Amino acid sequence: MDMEHLHDGDGGSISGHQSLKSTAKWASSLENLLEDPEGVQRFREFLKKEFSEENVLFWLACEDFKKTEDRKQMQEKAKEIYMTFLSNKASSQVNVEGQSRLTEKILEEPHPLMFQKLQDQIFNLMKYDSYSRFLKSDLFLKSKRPEEEEEEPPDPQTAAKRASRIYNT
Repeated sequence: MDMEHLHDGDGGSISGHQSLKSTAKWASSLENLLEDPEGVQRFREFLKKEFSEENVLFWLACEDFKKTEDRKQMQEKAKEIYMTFLSNKASSQVNVEGQSRLTEKILEEPHPLMFQKLQDQIFNLMKYDSYSRFLKSDLFLKSKRPEEEEEEPPDPQTAAKRASRIYNT
């Protein structure tokens, strides 16, 4: 979904919550993670360790494929996606329902949403499986730490003094 065209109730544009730190954005949803190039990079590193990087690579390839308008290019990309991720000889095969029934015949009439169902399956697999493990992983937590250190930790005593000054005026 294109976040650039969403608007909040005040007429301001919500373009991915710039005020939020990256890791907070990544933690809020898999969609936000996949919209951030650095988030994708970290998630790929994590999936590589889990031997399931092909899932995010397939998802990204499908996203790119949907934006392809030239028919010849679409055919080439469809074949590449099929050969890389879906065929039974695929080098980075993804595990999707009905895979054994997929044949090169699907490549005869390529259209932008031809991989949508499979992409959704892989998205859900990542969302309910790898993504939750990613948020608990050292890789994510280490990315989060430097951001938290940048912020000054509030001194509870100072906050209490400030509060007492406010109420004692």
